Amino acid sequence: MFARITLFEIDTLRISLDDALEMFKKMIVPEARKQKGYEGMYVMRTPEGKGLIMSLWANEEAATAGLTSGYYEEQVSKFMTLFRVPPGREHYEIVLAEPPGAAST
Repeated sequence: MFARITLFEIDTLRISLDDALEMFKKMIVPEARKQKGYEGMYVMRTPEGKGLIMSLWANEEAATAGLTSGYYEEQVSKFMTLFRVPPGREHYEIVLAEPPGAAST
């Protein structure tokens, strides 16, 4: 499994964090679900608007396919006016995963 990490910072003077999250749920999540190899995502944020999106992919090819197809840039462009700075992006291979509840078994 591979993860694509996107770091972002929402301009909270332009939009509230809750409104930005609702936009993300309506505009981005359905599109992500259509991508081959997509396996889910985590979205994290601070009260100041900094955040991290970790999208999970079946393999490295699926994780990087959105970059070559233009999918990733298309999704980022939907929020470009709401960012304080352009988002950053990294790819990681997941080598250990402990999902919630696994520690209690």
